[in-house]
Amino acid sequence: MNQVKDVQPIRSKELIEDMKWSLKKWCGERDYILFILGINTGLRVGDLLKLRVKDVRYKKRLVIREGKTKKKRTIYLHAVYEELQAYVKTLDSEWLFPSRKGDKAISSTQAYRSLNKAGEMVDIPDGIGTHTMRKTFGYWYYKQTKDLSTLQDILNHSTPKITKIYIGITEEEIEDSLAEFVL
Repeated sequence: MNQVKDVQPIRSKELIEDMKWSLKKWCGERDYILFILGINTGLRVGDLLKLRVKDVRYKKRLVIREGKTKKKRTIYLHAVYEELQAYVKTLDSEWLFPSRKGDKAISSTQAYRSLNKAGEMVDIPDGIGTHTMRKTFGYWYYKQTKDLSTLQDILNHSTPKITKIYIGITEEEIEDSLAEFVL
């Protein structure tokens, strides 16, 4: 993919809901499911697009080997189970995210286009990319748990600092602390 931009996580629950609505309205169920799976698992888009129907049908968790790190990772599907199973029933493909062109999954470029289109429709301020889903997962996981160590493990980062920079927490914490700073 040629579009390299420093995307940020979606930091507003309202914008996440807007994004879900936009994907359903403008792109379709496939792209909506890709998004909710991405923001609830933190998987890279390449790993999401390799998933097949048999990997998720009637499963609340699965074990994958990540493409980039080659490490095994357990993925929990509880948060999206019902919607995922309803979606799977509509598919006539072995691929979870089938392309309309031939018997293969969509490309990461196609995923990018859909996410970007939906993001433009709801005015996501910094633009959106395929990494937005993973960063959004990381951001909200950290916000809810404050467990940077576990998040670092989930995302397979080598240091906590990399994880904080990746999810955009460092700049947000600095900004918040400076907003209250007075001499």
